[in-house]
Amino acid sequence: GKRYAVVSCHVERPLDDDVWARFSALQERRPGGFAIAALMRPADAAAGEDESRWLERAREAAGRGPLGHHTHWTAPDHARPSDDRTGERVLAEGNRLRELGLEPTVFCGGGWYTDPEVADACARLGYVDCTPRATRPHYLHRGELWASLASPARVRLPSGGVLRTIPTTHSLGMMARAVARPRALPEVVHVYVHDSDLVDARRRLALSAVLSLLARRAQVTDLDALAASLDTAPEVEWAHVAQT
Repeated sequence: GKRYAVVSCHVERPLDDDVWARFSALQERRPGGFAIAALMRPADAAAGEDESRWLERAREAAGRGPLGHHTHWTAPDHARPSDDRTGERVLAEGNRLRELGLEPTVFCGGGWYTDPEVADACARLGYVDCTPRATRPHYLHRGELWASLASPARVRLPSGGVLRTIPTTHSLGMMARAVARPRALPEVVHVYVHDSDLVDARRRLALSAVLSLLARRAQVTDLDALAASLDTAPEVEWAHVAQT
C-alpha cells in the first residue's frame, strides 16, 4: 500500500520569543512540503504566563497547519503528572481553548503520559490522539505509564468510548537513521520534534534534510488530512495499548 508521512512539533515554550521565532520560521518554510502541526502547551496561569499573548501565537500557528493540544501535567517545565487529576486537566484545558475560539484537533500528553481518564477526555473533546508511540520512550522508568501503538487505530476505551489515534513513530534522530532504509518505514510515518530543538542550527539543518528525503519516500500529508481516513482504521482494545 501507499506510505504516508506527517510531522508535528511539541510547542512547549510558546512564550519564549527566540524559540517561537524558530518554530514560526519552520512552519512557514514547510521543509519537504510538510504542513507541520503545532501541538501547543496552553498558557499556565499559575506560572504567570500571558494567555492573550499565547492566544495570538496559537492563532498564527493554526493559520499555518493543524493545531493540537499538548498538556504538561505539573508545570511548564515538568511534563509528567504529579497527581491523579489528569483527565480533569485535559478537559479543563480543552474547554478553555474552545472558549478562546480555537479548535485544536489533535492531542499529545506531555512526557508521553496517558491513562483511561486522559483517553476519555480526548475522546469527549473529539481529538485524534498522538500520545501512543511505536517505541518505548527511553527515559521512562519501569512502571511509568505510556501507550504503545504501531499504526493508526480506533482504540476502544474501558468506558466504551472510542479514541481515534495516530501514533508518533519517529524522533528526528530515529528518522535520520530510518530514511536511509525506506523499506523498513511503516505505512504511516509520524515524525515529531520539540520547539526547543530548533534553536540548534545543526538540528534545524538536519530536520530540513531529513524531511526533504522523507518527502521522496512517502506521500506528504498532515495530521488533519490523515485523521479523515480513521473511520476505516482497525479497532484495538485499550488493554493492548496501555503499557508500563
